[in-house]
Amino acid sequence: MEEIFRSIDNAVVGMFSSESSGHDINHLRRVFNIALHIQKIEGGDGLVIGASALLHDVHRLMVKEMGAFCSPRDSLDKVAQIIGRTLLPDDKLKSVLHCIEYHEEYGFSDVGKTVSDIETLILQDADNLDAMGAIGIGRTFSFGGAHGLPMWILGKPFDRDTFDETAADPSTIHHFYSKLLKLKDNMNTATGKKMAQERHLFMGNFLKQFFAEWNGEV
Repeated sequence: MEEIFRSIDNAVVGMFSSESSGHDINHLRRVFNIALHIQKIEGGDGLVIGASALLHDVHRLMVKEMGAFCSPRDSLDKVAQIIGRTLLPDDKLKSVLHCIEYHEEYGFSDVGKTVSDIETLILQDADNLDAMGAIGIGRTFSFGGAHGLPMWILGKPFDRDTFDETAADPSTIHHFYSKLLKLKDNMNTATGKKMAQERHLFMGNFLKQFFAEWNGEV
């Protein structure tokens, strides 16, 4: 299995070498490690989960190329082509594509969650965990900078009740409230829920410090 994962990593590392919005090869590798950690406790097909983790953000590259929103579903043909250059067995292709297609479902979106297979649920948890905590904070500001967002707009309300990936937040701090702070209660697995607690707390403390410094209080 390690040889298969190595072949997938080798197939994508060059593609993500210039990615600067927080969805780089290091993100893929962290999600891979988190996902397999969860899988060891929760079960599921480790090969499908690991392969999906390394391939789940191809649509992010397509956004950069096309200059328009692309969903995970839009990337499936390209992902299949990449997989064709790896050692992943053919009988795993359909399951990997399924995980990637549905990995960005959120209970706080208009669509909500529609899948229940453990492989996709673990990929969702692993990807969301890397959007939380210290790494999540760093990635969020990288994403905001890459897309020209201001850090914060004073007086702009946090008025997004449901999350929509196609609609940009007005500032990086707004993204915490539209998505990141909601991830703790969006976890699927018991392991993911446990891991999310500390990361969620860290983000809350960061925001308290951020607003205190913004207002010149400390």
